[in-house]
Amino acid sequence: MATPESPIPITLLTGFLGSGKTTVLNHLVRTLPRTAILMNEFGEVALDHQLLQEMDGPMALLSGGCVCCTISGSLSPTLKNLWMARQKGDIPAFERVIIETTGIADPAPVLDNLLHDNWVRARFRLDGVVTTVDALFGMDQLDEHFEAVKQVAVADRLLLTKTDLASADMVAALRDRLATLNPAADIVTVTNGELDPAAIQNLGLWNAETRSLEAMRWLKPQRYQPASASPLAGKARPDLHDTRIQAFSVVIDAPLDRCGLQSALGMLTSFRAENLLRFKAIVNLQDEPQPVVLHGVQHVLYPEVRLDTWPDDDHRSRFVFIVRDLEPEFVAKLLADFSGAAHRHAESAMPASPS
Repeated sequence: MATPESPIPITLLTGFLGSGKTTVLNHLVRTLPRTAILMNEFGEVALDHQLLQEMDGPMALLSGGCVCCTISGSLSPTLKNLWMARQKGDIPAFERVIIETTGIADPAPVLDNLLHDNWVRARFRLDGVVTTVDALFGMDQLDEHFEAVKQVAVADRLLLTKTDLASADMVAALRDRLATLNPAADIVTVTNGELDPAAIQNLGLWNAETRSLEAMRWLKPQRYQPASASPLAGKARPDLHDTRIQAFSVVIDAPLDRCGLQSALGMLTSFRAENLLRFKAIVNLQDEPQPVVLHGVQHVLYPEVRLDTWPDDDHRSRFVFIVRDLEPEFVAKLLADFSGAAHRHAESAMPASPS
Protein backbone atom coordinates (compact mmCIF):
# COMPACT_ATOMS: atom_id res chain seq x y z
CA MET A 1 0.00 0.00 0.00
CA ALA A 2 1.29 3.45 -0.88
CA THR A 3 1.55 6.20 1.72
CA PRO A 4 2.02 9.94 1.15
CA GLU A 5 5.74 9.33 1.70
CA SER A 6 6.16 6.28 -0.52
CA PRO A 7 5.90 5.97 -4.31
CA ILE A 8 2.99 4.00 -5.76
CA PRO A 9 4.01 0.45 -6.74
CA ILE A 10 3.79 -0.56 -10.40
CA THR A 11 3.46 -4.12 -11.68
CA LEU A 12 4.40 -4.74 -15.30
CA LEU A 13 2.21 -7.57 -16.66
CA THR A 14 3.61 -9.19 -19.77
CA GLY A 15 3.34 -12.50 -21.59
CA PHE A 16 3.19 -13.82 -25.13
CA LEU A 17 0.10 -13.65 -27.32
CA GLY A 18 -2.69 -15.88 -26.02
CA SER A 19 -0.93 -16.70 -22.75
CA GLY A 20 -3.82 -15.56 -20.58
CA LYS A 21 -3.05 -11.95 -19.62
CA THR A 22 -6.64 -10.90 -20.28
CA THR A 23 -8.11 -13.54 -17.97
CA VAL A 24 -5.59 -12.75 -15.23
CA LEU A 25 -6.18 -9.02 -15.56
CA ASN A 26 -9.96 -9.38 -15.30
CA HIS A 27 -9.52 -11.37 -12.10
CA LEU A 28 -7.06 -8.86 -10.62
CA VAL A 29 -9.44 -5.96 -11.28
CA ARG A 30 -12.08 -7.80 -9.26
CA THR A 31 -9.78 -8.71 -6.38
CA LEU A 32 -7.41 -5.72 -6.13
CA PRO A 33 -9.41 -2.61 -5.24
CA ARG A 34 -8.04 0.87 -5.89
CA THR A 35 -5.85 -0.23 -8.78
CA ALA A 36 -5.05 1.70 -11.96
CA ILE A 37 -4.81 -0.42 -15.12
CA LEU A 38 -2.77 0.98 -18.00
CA MET A 39 -2.88 -0.52 -21.48
CA ASN A 40 -2.07 0.54 -25.03
CA GLU A 41 -5.67 0.28 -26.20
CA PHE A 42 -8.84 -0.96 -24.55
CA GLY A 43 -9.22 -3.31 -27.50
CA GLU A 44 -5.90 -4.97 -26.77
CA VAL A 45 -7.22 -6.49 -23.55
CA ALA A 46 -10.93 -7.23 -23.41
CA LEU A 47 -11.81 -6.17 -19.87
CA ASP A 48 -15.16 -7.59 -18.87
CA HIS A 49 -17.80 -5.02 -19.83
CA GLN A 50 -19.52 -5.63 -16.50
CA LEU A 51 -16.55 -3.98 -14.80
CA LEU A 52 -16.88 -0.76 -16.78
CA GLN A 53 -18.97 1.84 -15.00
CA GLU A 54 -18.32 5.10 -16.81
CA MET A 55 -16.17 6.27 -19.70
CA ASP A 56 -14.45 9.65 -19.60
CA GLY A 57 -12.09 10.25 -22.51
CA PRO A 58 -9.07 7.97 -22.25
CA MET A 59 -10.08 6.76 -18.78
CA ALA A 60 -12.68 4.27 -17.61
CA LEU A 61 -13.90 3.92 -14.04
CA LEU A 62 -14.12 0.32 -12.91
CA SER A 63 -15.88 -1.44 -10.09
CA GLY A 64 -14.01 -1.72 -6.81
CA GLY A 65 -12.56 1.78 -7.00
CA CYS A 66 -10.28 0.94 -9.93
CA VAL A 67 -9.52 3.02 -12.99
CA CYS A 68 -8.45 1.99 -16.48
CA CYS A 69 -6.46 4.30 -18.73
CA THR A 70 -5.12 4.11 -22.27
CA ILE A 71 -1.45 4.87 -22.85
CA SER A 72 -1.28 7.74 -25.31
CA GLY A 73 2.17 8.37 -26.70
CA SER A 74 4.89 7.49 -24.22
CA LEU A 75 4.20 6.13 -20.78
CA SER A 76 5.37 9.15 -18.79
CA PRO A 77 2.60 11.59 -19.83
CA THR A 78 -0.03 8.96 -19.11
CA LEU A 79 1.32 8.38 -15.60
CA LYS A 80 1.50 12.13 -15.01
CA ASN A 81 -2.10 12.65 -16.15
CA LEU A 82 -3.22 9.74 -13.98
CA TRP A 83 -1.41 11.15 -10.97
CA MET A 84 -2.83 14.64 -11.43
CA ALA A 85 -6.37 13.29 -11.82
CA ARG A 86 -5.86 11.34 -8.59
CA GLN A 87 -4.59 14.41 -6.75
CA LYS A 88 -7.55 16.51 -7.92
CA GLY A 89 -10.02 13.85 -6.84
CA ASP A 90 -11.27 13.31 -10.41
CA ILE A 91 -10.63 9.56 -10.07
CA PRO A 92 -10.44 7.19 -7.09
CA ALA A 93 -7.24 7.34 -5.04
CA PHE A 94 -5.62 4.23 -6.52
CA GLU A 95 -2.88 2.56 -4.49
CA ARG A 96 -1.15 0.51 -7.18
CA VAL A 97 -0.72 0.40 -10.96
CA ILE A 98 -0.70 -2.55 -13.36
CA ILE A 99 0.75 -1.89 -16.82
CA GLU A 100 -0.30 -4.48 -19.40
CA THR A 101 1.98 -4.83 -22.42
CA THR A 102 1.15 -6.27 -25.81
CA GLY A 103 1.95 -9.92 -26.43
CA ILE A 104 5.13 -9.27 -28.38
CA ALA A 105 6.33 -6.23 -26.42
CA ASP A 106 9.87 -5.88 -25.13
CA PRO A 107 9.61 -4.91 -21.43
CA ALA A 108 12.89 -2.96 -21.45
CA PRO A 109 11.56 0.34 -22.92
CA VAL A 110 8.79 0.45 -20.30
CA LEU A 111 11.33 -0.09 -17.53
CA ASP A 112 13.56 2.59 -19.07
CA ASN A 113 10.65 5.04 -19.05
CA LEU A 114 9.86 4.35 -15.39
CA LEU A 115 13.43 4.74 -14.23
CA HIS A 116 14.74 7.69 -16.21
CA ASP A 117 11.86 10.12 -15.82
CA ASN A 118 12.65 11.85 -12.53
CA TRP A 119 9.10 13.15 -12.03
CA VAL A 120 7.64 9.67 -12.50
CA ARG A 121 10.32 8.00 -10.38
CA ALA A 122 9.55 10.30 -7.45
CA ARG A 123 5.90 9.17 -7.43
CA PHE A 124 5.97 5.58 -8.73
CA ARG A 125 8.23 2.59 -8.22
CA LEU A 126 8.54 -0.67 -10.11
CA ASP A 127 7.38 -3.45 -7.82
CA GLY A 128 7.97 -6.29 -10.26
CA VAL A 129 7.61 -7.84 -13.69
CA VAL A 130 5.00 -10.61 -13.96
CA THR A 131 4.91 -12.84 -17.06
CA THR A 132 2.15 -15.23 -18.08
CA VAL A 133 3.22 -18.46 -19.80
CA ASP A 134 0.85 -20.78 -21.66
CA ALA A 135 1.28 -24.38 -20.46
CA LEU A 136 -0.27 -25.74 -23.65
CA PHE A 137 1.68 -23.73 -26.24
CA GLY A 138 4.50 -22.26 -24.16
CA MET A 139 7.11 -24.74 -25.37
CA ASP A 140 6.48 -23.90 -29.02
CA GLN A 141 6.40 -20.16 -28.30
CA LEU A 142 9.75 -20.32 -26.53
CA ASP A 143 11.16 -22.32 -29.46
CA GLU A 144 9.92 -19.96 -32.15
CA HIS A 145 9.86 -16.48 -30.62
CA PHE A 146 12.75 -14.90 -28.78
CA GLU A 147 10.34 -12.25 -27.47
CA ALA A 148 8.73 -14.98 -25.36
CA VAL A 149 12.13 -16.00 -24.00
CA LYS A 150 12.99 -12.40 -23.12
CA GLN A 151 9.68 -11.93 -21.31
CA VAL A 152 10.48 -14.98 -19.18
CA ALA A 153 14.06 -13.87 -18.57
CA VAL A 154 13.18 -10.45 -17.13
CA ALA A 155 10.31 -11.69 -14.94
CA ASP A 156 10.19 -11.58 -11.14
CA ARG A 157 7.21 -13.96 -11.09
CA LEU A 158 5.95 -16.43 -13.72
CA LEU A 159 2.24 -17.30 -13.97
CA LEU A 160 1.72 -20.69 -15.59
CA THR A 161 -1.70 -20.69 -17.27
CA LYS A 162 -3.89 -23.34 -18.93
CA THR A 163 -2.33 -26.20 -16.98
CA ASP A 164 -5.74 -27.90 -17.00
CA LEU A 165 -5.46 -28.22 -20.80
CA ALA A 166 -1.93 -29.64 -20.86
CA SER A 167 -0.66 -33.05 -19.78
CA ALA A 168 1.28 -33.46 -16.55
CA ASP A 169 4.42 -34.28 -18.55
CA MET A 170 4.07 -31.11 -20.63
CA VAL A 171 3.65 -28.97 -17.52
CA ALA A 172 6.64 -30.58 -15.78
CA ALA A 173 8.88 -30.12 -18.83
CA LEU A 174 7.85 -26.48 -19.20
CA ARG A 175 8.45 -25.82 -15.50
CA ASP A 176 11.97 -27.24 -15.81
CA ARG A 177 12.63 -25.10 -18.85
CA LEU A 178 11.38 -21.93 -17.17
CA ALA A 179 13.48 -22.63 -14.08
CA THR A 180 16.56 -22.95 -16.29
CA LEU A 181 15.85 -19.72 -18.18
CA ASN A 182 15.08 -17.71 -15.03
CA PRO A 183 16.10 -19.49 -11.81
CA ALA A 184 15.01 -16.70 -9.46
CA ALA A 185 11.42 -16.32 -10.69
CA ASP A 186 8.94 -18.36 -8.66
CA ILE A 187 6.32 -20.15 -10.78
CA VAL A 188 2.67 -19.86 -9.77
CA THR A 189 -0.03 -22.03 -11.37
CA VAL A 190 -3.09 -20.04 -12.45
CA THR A 191 -6.41 -21.68 -13.33
CA ASN A 192 -9.02 -19.62 -15.19
CA GLY A 193 -7.12 -16.48 -14.28
CA GLU A 194 -7.70 -16.93 -10.55
CA LEU A 195 -4.77 -16.22 -8.26
CA ASP A 196 -4.06 -14.69 -4.90
CA PRO A 197 -3.26 -11.01 -5.53
CA ALA A 198 -0.33 -11.39 -3.13
CA ALA A 199 1.34 -13.49 -5.84
CA ILE A 200 2.05 -10.38 -7.90
CA GLN A 201 2.91 -7.96 -5.07
CA ASN A 202 6.12 -7.21 -3.15
CA LEU A 203 8.32 -8.80 -5.80
CA GLY A 204 11.04 -6.17 -5.81
CA LEU A 205 13.74 -5.23 -3.34
CA TRP A 206 11.29 -3.18 -1.23
CA ASN A 207 8.71 -5.12 0.78
CA ALA A 208 5.76 -2.83 1.47
CA GLU A 209 4.31 -5.20 4.07
CA THR A 210 7.35 -5.13 6.35
CA ARG A 211 8.53 -1.71 5.13
CA SER A 212 12.03 -3.10 4.69
CA LEU A 213 14.56 -3.94 2.00
CA GLU A 214 14.92 -7.69 1.52
CA ALA A 215 17.99 -8.17 -0.63
CA MET A 216 18.42 -11.93 -0.44
CA ARG A 217 14.73 -12.68 -1.07
CA TRP A 218 15.05 -10.54 -4.18
CA LEU A 219 18.49 -11.75 -5.31
CA LYS A 220 18.16 -15.53 -4.67
CA PRO A 221 21.82 -16.22 -5.59
CA GLN A 222 21.59 -19.83 -4.39
CA ARG A 223 19.42 -20.68 -7.39
CA TYR A 224 22.13 -19.82 -9.94
CA GLN A 225 25.08 -21.91 -11.05
CA PRO A 226 28.52 -20.28 -10.74
CA ALA A 227 29.83 -18.82 -13.99
CA SER A 228 32.52 -21.49 -14.15
CA ALA A 229 29.90 -24.25 -14.00
CA SER A 230 27.50 -22.75 -16.53
CA PRO A 231 27.35 -24.66 -19.84
CA LEU A 232 28.66 -22.92 -22.94
CA ALA A 233 26.03 -21.16 -25.02
CA GLY A 234 24.98 -23.16 -28.08
CA LYS A 235 26.47 -26.39 -26.75
CA ALA A 236 23.16 -28.26 -26.96
CA ARG A 237 20.64 -27.70 -29.76
CA PRO A 238 21.58 -24.54 -31.67
CA ASP A 239 18.04 -24.30 -33.09
CA LEU A 240 16.61 -23.50 -29.64
CA HIS A 241 16.71 -20.03 -28.15
CA ASP A 242 17.42 -21.58 -24.75
CA THR A 243 20.92 -22.62 -25.75
CA ARG A 244 21.75 -18.95 -26.29
CA ILE A 245 20.57 -18.02 -22.79
CA GLN A 246 22.79 -18.41 -19.74
CA ALA A 247 21.77 -17.84 -16.11
CA PHE A 248 24.71 -17.78 -13.70
CA SER A 249 26.23 -16.18 -10.62
CA VAL A 250 29.53 -14.42 -9.99
CA VAL A 251 31.03 -14.05 -6.51
CA ILE A 252 34.01 -11.76 -5.81
CA ASP A 253 35.72 -12.00 -2.44
CA ALA A 254 37.61 -8.70 -2.17
CA PRO A 255 35.91 -5.29 -1.93
CA LEU A 256 35.41 -3.78 -5.37
CA ASP A 257 36.76 -0.55 -6.80
CA ARG A 258 33.73 1.64 -7.58
CA CYS A 259 35.13 3.23 -10.74
CA GLY A 260 36.28 -0.11 -12.05
CA LEU A 261 32.87 -1.68 -11.42
CA GLN A 262 31.17 1.26 -13.16
CA SER A 263 33.47 0.71 -16.12
CA ALA A 264 32.66 -3.00 -16.32
CA LEU A 265 28.92 -2.47 -16.06
CA GLY A 266 29.14 0.49 -18.44
CA MET A 267 30.78 -1.74 -21.02
CA LEU A 268 28.05 -4.34 -20.69
CA THR A 269 25.14 -1.89 -20.79
CA SER A 270 26.63 0.28 -23.55
CA PHE A 271 28.07 -2.32 -25.91
CA ARG A 272 26.32 -5.56 -24.95
CA ALA A 273 22.84 -4.30 -24.03
CA GLU A 274 21.07 -6.77 -26.30
CA ASN A 275 23.05 -9.59 -24.68
CA LEU A 276 22.47 -8.47 -21.09
CA LEU A 277 18.88 -9.47 -20.39
CA ARG A 278 19.01 -8.87 -16.66
CA PHE A 279 21.38 -8.70 -13.72
CA LYS A 280 21.08 -8.16 -9.97
CA ALA A 281 23.82 -7.71 -7.40
CA ILE A 282 24.69 -6.87 -3.82
CA VAL A 283 28.24 -5.53 -3.74
CA ASN A 284 30.94 -4.65 -1.25
CA LEU A 285 32.66 -1.46 -2.43
CA GLN A 286 36.01 -0.17 -1.21
CA ASP A 287 35.65 2.65 1.33
CA GLU A 288 31.88 2.07 1.54
CA PRO A 289 30.65 0.88 4.96
CA GLN A 290 27.24 -0.17 3.62
CA PRO A 291 26.40 -2.81 0.99
CA VAL A 292 25.09 -1.49 -2.32
CA VAL A 293 22.38 -3.12 -4.42
CA LEU A 294 22.57 -2.92 -8.22
CA HIS A 295 20.06 -3.94 -10.87
CA GLY A 296 19.88 -3.68 -14.65
CA VAL A 297 17.82 -4.77 -17.66
CA GLN A 298 19.65 -4.52 -20.99
CA HIS A 299 20.77 -0.86 -21.31
CA VAL A 300 18.73 0.24 -18.28
CA LEU A 301 20.65 0.63 -15.01
CA TYR A 302 18.50 1.17 -11.93
CA PRO A 303 19.66 3.76 -9.38
CA GLU A 304 21.83 2.06 -6.78
CA VAL A 305 20.36 1.38 -3.35
CA ARG A 306 22.33 1.35 -0.10
CA LEU A 307 21.30 -1.13 2.58
CA ASP A 308 21.57 -0.24 6.27
CA THR A 309 23.29 -3.53 7.03
CA TRP A 310 24.37 -6.69 5.27
CA PRO A 311 21.51 -9.23 5.03
CA ASP A 312 23.75 -12.07 6.28
CA ASP A 313 27.31 -12.81 7.41
CA ASP A 314 28.58 -13.20 3.84
CA HIS A 315 30.04 -9.82 2.80
CA ARG A 316 31.31 -10.90 -0.61
CA SER A 317 29.96 -9.22 -3.73
CA ARG A 318 27.34 -11.44 -5.36
CA PHE A 319 26.01 -10.99 -8.90
CA VAL A 320 23.38 -12.97 -10.80
CA PHE A 321 23.04 -12.66 -14.57
CA ILE A 322 20.73 -13.78 -17.35
CA VAL A 323 22.44 -13.20 -20.70
CA ARG A 324 22.07 -14.07 -24.37
CA ASP A 325 25.03 -15.05 -26.56
CA LEU A 326 27.47 -13.97 -23.87
CA GLU A 327 29.78 -16.46 -22.20
CA PRO A 328 29.61 -16.45 -18.38
CA GLU A 329 33.38 -16.63 -18.06
CA PHE A 330 33.75 -13.45 -20.12
CA VAL A 331 31.39 -11.58 -17.78
CA ALA A 332 33.10 -12.93 -14.67
CA LYS A 333 36.55 -11.95 -15.98
CA LEU A 334 35.33 -8.49 -16.98
CA LEU A 335 34.02 -7.83 -13.48
CA ALA A 336 37.15 -9.19 -11.80
CA ASP A 337 39.57 -7.36 -14.08
CA PHE A 338 37.98 -3.94 -13.97
CA SER A 339 36.93 -4.06 -10.32
CA GLY A 340 40.38 -5.02 -9.02
CA ALA A 341 43.02 -2.55 -7.76
CA ALA A 342 45.61 -3.90 -10.20
CA HIS A 343 43.55 -2.72 -13.16
CA ARG A 344 42.60 0.80 -12.09
CA HIS A 345 44.70 2.22 -14.92
CA ALA A 346 42.10 0.90 -17.39
CA GLU A 347 39.28 3.04 -15.98
CA SER A 348 39.80 6.00 -18.29
CA ALA A 349 39.52 3.82 -21.36
CA MET A 350 36.06 2.53 -20.44
CA PRO A 351 32.66 4.25 -20.70
CA ALA A 352 31.06 5.47 -17.51
CA SER A 353 27.88 3.84 -16.26
CA PRO A 354 24.73 5.70 -17.29
CA SER A 355 23.31 7.87 -14.50
